[in-house]
Amino acid sequence: MTGTQPATAGPRGDSVRSDLHVAFTPGDEALVIELHSRVAPYYGEAIDTQVRNVLATLGVGTGRVAIHDGGALPFVIAARLETAVRRAGLGGESRALPEAHPRPAPSTRDRLRRSRLYLPGSQPKIMVSAGLHGPDAVILDLEDSVHPAEKDAARTLVRNALQTLDFGAAERMVRINQLPLGLEDLDEIVPVAPDLILIPKVEDPSQVRAVDERITAIQERLGETRALWLMPILESALGFEHAFAVAQASPRVAALTLGLEDYTADLGVRKTPEGSESLYARTRTVNAAKAAGVQAIDSVYGDVDDTEGLLAWGRRSRDLGFEGMGCVHPRQIPVVHEAYAPGKEELTRAARIVAAFEAAKAEGRGVVSLGSKMIDPPVVERAVKLMGRARAMGLSVEEA
Repeated sequence: MTGTQPATAGPRGDSVRSDLHVAFTPGDEALVIELHSRVAPYYGEAIDTQVRNVLATLGVGTGRVAIHDGGALPFVIAARLETAVRRAGLGGESRALPEAHPRPAPSTRDRLRRSRLYLPGSQPKIMVSAGLHGPDAVILDLEDSVHPAEKDAARTLVRNALQTLDFGAAERMVRINQLPLGLEDLDEIVPVAPDLILIPKVEDPSQVRAVDERITAIQERLGETRALWLMPILESALGFEHAFAVAQASPRVAALTLGLEDYTADLGVRKTPEGSESLYARTRTVNAAKAAGVQAIDSVYGDVDDTEGLLAWGRRSRDLGFEGMGCVHPRQIPVVHEAYAPGKEELTRAARIVAAFEAAKAEGRGVVSLGSKMIDPPVVERAVKLMGRARAMGLSVEEA
């Protein structure tokens, strides 16, 4: 069997951890596997067996494979090997999927999304322990964090990570590439059942509908009925002018978010820690999301070392109506959770308002009062929502 060309996949060097480099040379001679690994005395036989099984799945029984291993887990070995084989022009339509981890329960449309941790789709060492940091969601990123020449490799790696890794209670999100490349991402990602797809650089509702239609077609082909939500990302002046239409473009849309780096670049202005230059975009996002009945999720705070700035940003974000934001480093997660948590006094007042409402209803009174003040229905509704979110955060409403 002769392929088109030799090919490689994965990083190589003394600093590589939890990854490996694969060099595949197609040929007609018997299969030769050359393994260089510090763990070869312990796991060499297992790695050799996996390589042969992956190649057999891809329809490859001849050629030469050279592996320089930096402690890669099986899902990474399979992904890098499959990428090298495909880059060599072989493999056909076969997929070398690792053994599947039991799928978590489907995500709900209105679940808690205070924090979502971005994970570069080309770096498996960061993915493995991501769930231990306690984010509400992880984002396996195929877009900005991945070099253009490595899009195919990241797509396969992210697919295998979703198939194999346990992210704990975190919602499993994937940010696909800007369309039309993002549609190819869906072909690999949707079959392994992520919870939510982020669509970057959305400027028109037709982009959301295109993603929806592709997902529907894939799920129908597979006989899949699992919920798969969408979160469009607004990142340009035009996108924000179409915010409401984007938010209601598909029943799959669960949240609307924004990217401020691209937005401020589009405006030609400086991005500041205070965010005055993006206030219009952020308030428009919140208003469009609420009008469409979906969550409003804020952008990321890029300065990892500025904890005080992050806390202040998060609190202002909550005051604007956002329900969460992105995180670029695990250390931001607890700060974000603190920022979006209601204060004790705020929660105590909400509990008193709800108690007064329940008492009035039980007594058949149409008027609700707290002390000497009348309580309007919208105030009661806001208090009920606040208490519901507090419970979802694990806060004790009764003791507040």
